[in-house]
Amino acid sequence: MQIPVVNVMVKAARAAGNVLLRNMNRLDALKVIEKDRQDYASEVDEQAEQIIVKELRRAYPEAGFLGEEAGIQPGKGGALFVIDPLDGTSNYLRGIPHWCVSIALVERGEPQHAVIFDPLRNELFTASRGRGAVLNDRRIRVAERRDLDGALLATGFPPRERVHAPAQLECVRELLRSAEDIRRTGSAALDLAYVACGRFDGYFESGVKPWDIAAGILLVREAGGRVCDFAGAQTAPLDQRGIHGRALIASNQKLTGELQALIRQSGYAAAIG
Repeated sequence: MQIPVVNVMVKAARAAGNVLLRNMNRLDALKVIEKDRQDYASEVDEQAEQIIVKELRRAYPEAGFLGEEAGIQPGKGGALFVIDPLDGTSNYLRGIPHWCVSIALVERGEPQHAVIFDPLRNELFTASRGRGAVLNDRRIRVAERRDLDGALLATGFPPRERVHAPAQLECVRELLRSAEDIRRTGSAALDLAYVACGRFDGYFESGVKPWDIAAGILLVREAGGRVCDFAGAQTAPLDQRGIHGRALIASNQKLTGELQALIRQSGYAAAIG
């Protein structure tokens, strides 16, 4: 049985998903802006975020909001909803069916409740701190792979950090000596959700923001996994104090350490500082 705040978050995520689905037939007509080099947003991102905020604010009027489109909207209490209304915007705008809605409730920089919703597959990932992680009412766990040999990994190539591409590609080359393959899906939130349910053995990426990962981090932890940065340390706060991009590794307890060690040995960790 879900707790009330998760029910509200699910309702908000589904409402945003409906907005995104309705606009799929008019992609050519959408107004698109380039927020930064190779980093895009559309009017649908903004509409979906507005719907989410409206639904959440109705139930929690004193909460604050941190969204990819509207930035920080301070609240009167300690609760902060961290929102990515459309994670995988480039996929969405090109008609590639891999994107989602991500919402996390964060307190003191740590996610307490999480919802990731994939409208196209009707897959709903939810988690609450200390209560486990669920996909469509079924408990999920991270994969049990014990080493990188044969592992299926996911990563991303952040547009704002292309200066580090040579180091990242060297890391990929080293990983492919033992890993089965590396996927680049275009949605950090879904990558983390897929680690949580065992579809991916691990995930690593630099330059990710709180709205990209807040919900996914809790999903992985509650599914029995571990999340850390490239140095093996705890991640920065997932609120306005950690608005900068950061590096992230997520996998099961054993594989996270092995993946972190290889990223360090390849020079990728040192390259991003």
